[in-house]
Amino acid sequence: MKDSYEQRVQNQFGGFCTRVLKNEANRILNEYAKQRDREKSLDDMTQDELTKAASYDRYFQDEYIFEVLGRETVVVGELLAAALAQLPEDKRDVILLSYFLGMTDLEISQQLNAARSTISKRRNNVLKELREYLEKEGFEWPET
Repeated sequence: MKDSYEQRVQNQFGGFCTRVLKNEANRILNEYAKQRDREKSLDDMTQDELTKAASYDRYFQDEYIFEVLGRETVVVGELLAAALAQLPEDKRDVILLSYFLGMTDLEISQQLNAARSTISKRRNNVLKELREYLEKEGFEWPET
């Protein structure tokens, strides 16, 4: 009697597992069908639809490389790069070393064989020149 009871319980459990798996498979198939209805193949899209859906990466488009003391320094932004390019090399080097390579006035003065106070004055004067150039080009400073 116990064998037939265990057999019946096993059959019921097997039937239950089969129903669960069939229901889950049907649910997945229904979900795929709904997804196919919502999606549109790229082959079926018009050129205008493709253009609207397109995404273009703009990596490295507005990066400019300046060389200072044998190091390549990347500057992002066309207006800033143009402002730096119009500076004489010695002035540009001070700005690049200070703001783009993170060097202190003392480190810059050692690299350029100049007095630290000279580097500080040069940096301040160059910043004024850059500000004037950027304002002349129409750059608007954010309000603080």
